[in-house]
Amino acid sequence: MEETPEAEDVMAHAVWSGALTFGLVALPVQMFSATESHTIRFNQLQRGTSDRVRNKRVNERTGEEVPLTEIVKGYDMGDDYVVVEPGELEEIAPGRSKSLEISGFVDLDTIDPIYFDKTYYLGPKSQEYAKVYALLHEALSRSNRAGIATFVMRNREYLVAVKAEGDILTLHTLHWADEIRDPRTEIGTLPERAKVAERELATAVQLVEALSVDWDPETYHDTYQEKVLELVQAKRAGGTVEKSEPAPRSTNVIDLMGALQASIDKAKSGGGKAAEAAEEAELRPPVQLKDAAEKRRTRQAAKKGAKKSATAELEGLSKTELYQRATDAGIPGRSSMSREELVKALASHAAEPSGGRRKKRVS
Repeated sequence: MEETPEAEDVMAHAVWSGALTFGLVALPVQMFSATESHTIRFNQLQRGTSDRVRNKRVNERTGEEVPLTEIVKGYDMGDDYVVVEPGELEEIAPGRSKSLEISGFVDLDTIDPIYFDKTYYLGPKSQEYAKVYALLHEALSRSNRAGIATFVMRNREYLVAVKAEGDILTLHTLHWADEIRDPRTEIGTLPERAKVAERELATAVQLVEALSVDWDPETYHDTYQEKVLELVQAKRAGGTVEKSEPAPRSTNVIDLMGALQASIDKAKSGGGKAAEAAEEAELRPPVQLKDAAEKRRTRQAAKKGAKKSATAELEGLSKTELYQRATDAGIPGRSSMSREELVKALASHAAEPSGGRRKKRVS
């Protein structure tokens, strides 16, 4: 049973593998991330230069940099800190689960959506377990139930729900009950029970019906991400981009009926947001976000390979040789590093995509 970190490469790798058990039946499975983030990330530069800005761990009292070997964790008790050593945390950390044991099956409709956190795909370990996999999938699908279990991954215990979606099994990590906040204590402006006129309610329901559409996730896209990429590309070409429209003003309570009726008229004439989104989805040219993400993943894979190659080379050097290389590379904090830390720091430096070269700056 092997556990590997989440992959950044193009090909998917299992983030966890083990045996899913229900009753006396065991099904070896692999778990894969079902989603990915397309967040556009920026490096921090000093204004007017192409110099990267790096974060350092410094002592807030002395201002001096602190090596990793001298850093411990402290829990703030208000008037003092309780210091906990890394080894002490490792001693009490739960071992990695080799099994995902379903303790019971619940009706899917009874799980409040607020409990769902992250989604993973479950696949059989190999083709020989396809029948057991299909059996559990069909049983969950017909019964409209989800298997509830707990398991440990990366020294953390998770509460999960296993359910059938389409033709596969999915695993959803769930929030623990004490992680869900009470809206009444979080939102001070929440009304107790506002009185709503029947005429206003009927008009609001009419508006909801007028704006009703079939759920199609492909219709919606992250326009802000696209505008950020357009801004970067425009600045690189020496151009500009249009500014966004200002946010709409809040509706005055006195004008509520007028705003509702005007919204209904607009929706009936085909000028609603749903119609605009559908039209944009059809007419919008292919965006370059996927291409950018693909290039980023390629660079990450190359960086990962370079780091692995550099580590293999550095492992054969003595600490004196490693220190000399760290000095030449300007590695901060090298004087207090162990041999392993020097190897790690030099490998990371060697994997930098710039390779020590200056990058062109566009402002």
